[in-house]
Amino acid sequence: MKTCSHRKQDTDATDRRLLERIAHGDRAALATLYHSYHERLCVFLYRVTRHREIIDEVINESFWVIWQKAADVRQAPRVSIWIMGIAYRAAMKALRRRGAEAFDEDNLTLYRTSSTNGEEVPELRDRITHGLSRLTCDQRLVFELVYGIGHSLDDVATITGIPLCTVKACLLQAKAKLRNVLPFLAVEAPKTGAP
Repeated sequence: MKTCSHRKQDTDATDRRLLERIAHGDRAALATLYHSYHERLCVFLYRVTRHREIIDEVINESFWVIWQKAADVRQAPRVSIWIMGIAYRAAMKALRRRGAEAFDEDNLTLYRTSSTNGEEVPELRDRITHGLSRLTCDQRLVFELVYGIGHSLDDVATITGIPLCTVKACLLQAKAKLRNVLPFLAVEAPKTGAP
C-alpha cells in the first residue's frame, strides 16, 4: 500500500505531465486537469471566500491563468499548491471587483456544529460565529486554511503569498483570541511542511 507521501508525489508527477501538455496547447490535458481539481477548488474557494456566487467565475479565471502560465510551474514545490495560489489570488481579485469582504459575516460557520445524533447545536454554532468574528480577515484566512482545510503553514504561505513568519503570527493570534471563546480550539499549532 502506498503512503500518503507517495500518492502526493504520484499525483504531482501526473499534474506536471498534464501541465507540460497544456504548455504545448493541449486542450484535452486542460480539461483533464480542470475535472481533477474542480471539486477541490469549489471547497477551497467557498472556505476562503464564503461567496458561492463567485466560485465558478474564479475557477474559470484560474484555469485561464493556468492555460497561459503552464510552463511556469517548474518553480512551484507542488502543482496543487501552485493551482490553489492562482485560485486564491483570482478569488481576492473577484472580491475586490465586487467590493465584497473575503468572509461574509452571515456565513462564518466553519465547522460542522452538530451533535453525534446529527442535530445541529445552535449554542456551539453561535460560539464559533462569535469567536471567528473577533478575528481579522488575515487571521480567519490562515485559521481556515490550516484547521478548516488542513494545509501546512508552508502551504498557506505559498498559496497566499504571506510570509511564513506572518502566517505563524496570524495563527497564534487567532488561537489566542479564540481560546477563551472556544476552548476546544486550544490545540497545538501545525508544523511547517506537508501535513
